[in-house]
Amino acid sequence: MKRVILDVDTGIDDALAITYALQSPELDVIGLTTCFGNNTIEKTTRNTLAIVEMAGKSVPVYKGADKPLKRETRDIPTHVHGEDGLGDCPTNEPLGKAEDENAVDFIIRQVKQRPNDITLIPVGPLTNLAKAILKAPEIIPLFKEVIIMGGAVFVPGNVTPYSEANIYTDPEAAALVFASGLPITVVGLDVTMKTLLPEAVVADWRARGTEKARFFADMTGFYMNAYETFQPGIGGCALHDPLAVGVAIDPDFVKREAWHIEVIVEGDETGRTVASSVGEPKVFVCTDVQAEAFLHHFVGRVL
Repeated sequence: MKRVILDVDTGIDDALAITYALQSPELDVIGLTTCFGNNTIEKTTRNTLAIVEMAGKSVPVYKGADKPLKRETRDIPTHVHGEDGLGDCPTNEPLGKAEDENAVDFIIRQVKQRPNDITLIPVGPLTNLAKAILKAPEIIPLFKEVIIMGGAVFVPGNVTPYSEANIYTDPEAAALVFASGLPITVVGLDVTMKTLLPEAVVADWRARGTEKARFFADMTGFYMNAYETFQPGIGGCALHDPLAVGVAIDPDFVKREAWHIEVIVEGDETGRTVASSVGEPKVFVCTDVQAEAFLHHFVGRVL
């Protein structure tokens, strides 16, 4: 089993990713760390606790960053994830609470206690990881791998023509992380936009009739409606965050290439992830995906 920490800003695709990870025997999810992003830190933490309990698991949750490193928090994307971050679908108030330890301290502690054994999967802004590096730079060579859902390296962005949402939300944090020398794999829009969950799957979930299946169908249906607004006729939604989990489970789902990545932090192209064949450090950028194989695997696990 691969020991992982899942760093989330729990909106809809985070919820799918969390459930996928918790239902995958290849992964030992030792903790979830939360960040602002798809909603406030209070709501993303609450959503994370709710999804963990819905999965019937007992995994500690650690509350993290409530704002970017150096700039104001951008508007909450309620048009994509709803006012509550989960498509405005009712959920039971979670019984559990976040741990007393901060997310940043938890990441540092685990990596030091288990050198070269921890895979971190950040699927939101990179603020928690950047803070961990700033506080304890000695952890950089101790990670086994960091699998980041973020960036649009060779394709257009999804919040600006240049930038993907997670990187755009805290570009200074992203710039620090990409320049750190961490063993990074970038799962960006280059591949996630090729992983379309079709509407037929959601219809199947709804037809199952269980409370959990209906919740996931309604939540994902909200997400699909947002996609339909942006791309009429798309007929589904991309599995951004779940693909990062999928790469942790089976790296053969994707093709990877080594590139030097710089993050633009000023001007109209803020948040852009620029690739160059020269310069260090190099990171692995996912450039292609076995979309059908991944989709089959995800659908077979998530519910």
